[in-house]
Amino acid sequence: MSVKIRLQRHGKKQKPFYWIVAADARSKRDGKYLEKLGTYNPNTNPATIELNLDQAVQWLHNGAQPTDTAKAILSYKGALLKHHLDGGVRKGALTQDQADAKLATWLESKAGKVDSKKEGLTKAQADAKVKALKAEKAANEKRANAAIEAAKVEEVAEVITEEAPAEEAVAETEETTEAVAEVATEEVVAEEAPEVVAEVATEEVVAEEAPEADVVEEVVAEVTTEEAPAAEEASEETEA
Repeated sequence: MSVKIRLQRHGKKQKPFYWIVAADARSKRDGKYLEKLGTYNPNTNPATIELNLDQAVQWLHNGAQPTDTAKAILSYKGALLKHHLDGGVRKGALTQDQADAKLATWLESKAGKVDSKKEGLTKAQADAKVKALKAEKAANEKRANAAIEAAKVEEVAEVITEEAPAEEAVAETEETTEAVAEVATEEVVAEEAPEVVAEVATEEVVAEEAPEADVVEEVVAEVTTEEAPAAEEASEETEA
């Protein structure tokens, strides 16, 4: 029977949580397993891994083959390194104490890297929080300034609204004054109208009498012309 070290899915929808198990290669992914070796939670940053190192190494010694994801997790926790060191001990390349010292050194270095990563993430989160606070403060100030400007605009609009009736009253007063002036002018013209009519009538009478004077002058001229030859004849007789 071939054995695989793999992940078995648990948890909620969109929030997976995995068990690290040793199971028969023929069984389903979420089916029966031979032994639970640990847990893997990818919802945290960095991911949270709990692993029984000795049991995992024992299954590796017995020939269990990890899947790609399980192999990465075992490497991250040092199970593959311990499996390699135990092989060296069995071959006599190094003693158990030397293997344990190398493993302890590696685990300490790994723990330091993990801690530095956590610190970096914590600092990044703190910086992001500070930036978010600054952005929120700026947004609040902007909203406050906008509210003040809106209030000023409303005050100006109210002042304009109050001044508008006064301007309308002044305009109405000016219109009334102009109307009164026009009425007075019309009355003055009405009073002067009879005199103008009288003058026009006089001019018409004179114009009508003028032809009669011309006729009189023409009659006088004709009489003078007729009397002139008679006077001449009388003077000739007297001379004779």
